[in-house]
Amino acid sequence: MQAILLAGGLGTRLRSVVSDRPKPMALIQGRPFMEYVIKELSAQAVDHIIFAVGYKGSMVEEYFGDGSTFGVHASYAYEETLLGTAGAIKNAAKYMTDPEIFVLNADTFYRMDYCRLTRQKKDMALDMAMVLREVEDVSRYGQAVLTHGRLTGFNEKTDSQTRGTVNGGVYLLSRDLIDTIPEGKVSLEQEMIPAWLSEGRKLGGFVNDGYFIDIGIPQDYYRFMEDVEKGVLTWS
Repeated sequence: MQAILLAGGLGTRLRSVVSDRPKPMALIQGRPFMEYVIKELSAQAVDHIIFAVGYKGSMVEEYFGDGSTFGVHASYAYEETLLGTAGAIKNAAKYMTDPEIFVLNADTFYRMDYCRLTRQKKDMALDMAMVLREVEDVSRYGQAVLTHGRLTGFNEKTDSQTRGTVNGGVYLLSRDLIDTIPEGKVSLEQEMIPAWLSEGRKLGGFVNDGYFIDIGIPQDYYRFMEDVEKGVLTWS
């Protein structure tokens, strides 16, 4: 299986503590954060990683090389200018050889069953399957809504400070759907997913309660560091 790791952002919110490298390359016990993400993917039968890189992307390639040291094959899709999430996917898809591909942010770690996404996409004949997560206060985010496994609402704003579900940032997209993304700078979350919903595309997913962290801000970066030191995350 293949996966695109979106690693082309500038990481401005983490710049105060990690200023010399791309955010996903922030060090955790001497290893880049992204190495933990790849370890998780490799443990779940993902064997080809396509790095969608921009800012200091050569640092990513210098570290991971052809991927063999980490149990995967690695390809690198460079962005000359910022392309947004959907634009980065479109650019990275030139290395895609399978009919579908996982896509996730390289600065988040989400423990989940990736094969469950594959099964759901197949069983429901979806164009895209995605993972949602539950949060205490959905008003802080754009709400994502599933109805019997089908995505019926996305990035919906609400003032209700209640528990709800939001985008977890892990996707399984078909090649046919990626082909509909226009060239240039395009957002997956703000443009393509809403457009696909309005077109009646078959989008769905499930809510996952596994370990989740986004190291975009210093306190979460330090929290992941502590969790690794405490052995919260283990691999068989």
